[in-house]
Amino acid sequence: MLDRPHPTPAAPSADPFALAKALSGVHFIGGAYVPARSGKTFAVVNPATGAEVARAAEGDAVDVDAAVQNAAKAQKEWAKVPARKRGALVHQCAQLLKEHVDELGRLIALETGKALRTESRVEAGVVADVFEFFGGLGSELKGESVPFDPKVLSVTVREPLGVVGAIIPWNVPMLLMALKVAPALVAGNAVVVKSAEEAPLAVLRICEIMNRILPPGVFNMVSGFGPDCGAPLVEHKLVRKVTFTGSVETGKIVARAAAEKLIPVTLELGGKSPMIVFADCDFDKTVSGALTSMRFTRQGQSCTAASRIYVERPIFDRFVKAMTDAVNGMVMGDPLDEKTDIGTIVSEGQLEKVKGFIAEGTATPGATAHVCSAMPIDPALRKGLFIQPVIFTGLTGDSRLVREEIFGPVTVIQAFDTPEAVLAEANDSEYGLAASLWTNNLKVGLDLAHRLEAGLVQINQNLVVQANLSYGGVKSSGLGKEASLEAMLEHFTHKKTIMVNMA
Repeated sequence: MLDRPHPTPAAPSADPFALAKALSGVHFIGGAYVPARSGKTFAVVNPATGAEVARAAEGDAVDVDAAVQNAAKAQKEWAKVPARKRGALVHQCAQLLKEHVDELGRLIALETGKALRTESRVEAGVVADVFEFFGGLGSELKGESVPFDPKVLSVTVREPLGVVGAIIPWNVPMLLMALKVAPALVAGNAVVVKSAEEAPLAVLRICEIMNRILPPGVFNMVSGFGPDCGAPLVEHKLVRKVTFTGSVETGKIVARAAAEKLIPVTLELGGKSPMIVFADCDFDKTVSGALTSMRFTRQGQSCTAASRIYVERPIFDRFVKAMTDAVNGMVMGDPLDEKTDIGTIVSEGQLEKVKGFIAEGTATPGATAHVCSAMPIDPALRKGLFIQPVIFTGLTGDSRLVREEIFGPVTVIQAFDTPEAVLAEANDSEYGLAASLWTNNLKVGLDLAHRLEAGLVQINQNLVVQANLSYGGVKSSGLGKEASLEAMLEHFTHKKTIMVNMA
């Protein structure tokens, strides 16, 4: 196998541009950097400037097969390692990743356009925390004693599935990769990750860092496009589990392919998460929470973004003004600048999609578009994929902006009069990923929390995904859960029953 053993520095790098170039043109397979067998590469672009910063290996079925074959071979030995020792090795990976938090933050800011201070460095820190959390769960891979017959010893044991294929998106690629890789590894599986074509670098760097500790072949990374690289991974005969985060349309394709093989699949898909604000809320805390809930610092590129906000009528006008003023105070600029609050949209295609929604909303009779913040004035950023956040009022529930996932810095605020009315509006969606309620009346809050059709409901906060809290949606938002012990046991192991006749 042709490989490049040391194309990247072992120590953390302060220069994301140099690191991006060093990571160019390779997958990570069997413990080594490997170029695509075809020799093909594709551009990785800095969305803040439009400049190419690296070339990623363009993988195909041949590369996927090499990665899966290596993983299958390594998994047999990895499964023999005691579970607590597997967890200890993953925990060691977490400690090493902590040394690279700033480096990884800068690298992900460079390739995705997410602001370093408000988003990218935070994500890098949470990644290390996820691996640390799951690293401590090795001893929880427990079976049960079954009271079948006094003369028959009946027990269950948890066993790994084999090779896990993981496909991740571009919006929070490091975190979503960690939520798949960490439990899979601790449970005794080997993993092949297909990175998002918009953001292949930081996850590749994480894979290399962890391979300094893990046995070769246990954790592999390939890059490429969905039809040529993702599809062969899902369809490979040795892949015994698929975990996917992405769009509903692609999720359905993945589910059909997995069904043909009769293998389990976990899907974390889209969202159109409602935020419900009652007049008795802590007003200032709620306005601040709305900024966080809408993920404005990530340009709204989040499945859990509060892209439809329902505000009780007595405080509606006050809330709209306060929120508009708050977003106007956020600074848009170079993602690598510590002064920047808001970076860019990830790609030209995504930018055009967001612009289309904004144009449609602006042209709707009776609607008002509150355009916030300000475009950067630095000439070096003139080709960057920047767009001002927009808060819409005056749209009705049948608007596409209310019903469809925009994945951009666009939210719609609507007034409501009664809890029952707003519950009906909130549940009138194909999605059911997340929701938040803001009220000091916990009786009302808990009642609605139980009746909201969402996998994650928060009252008086809207945190991002956290280790140890089960995360996953209902309806078109997906199948299965992530981020918890339950997720590791149910989605990355199978239960075997063993019976011993002692008569």
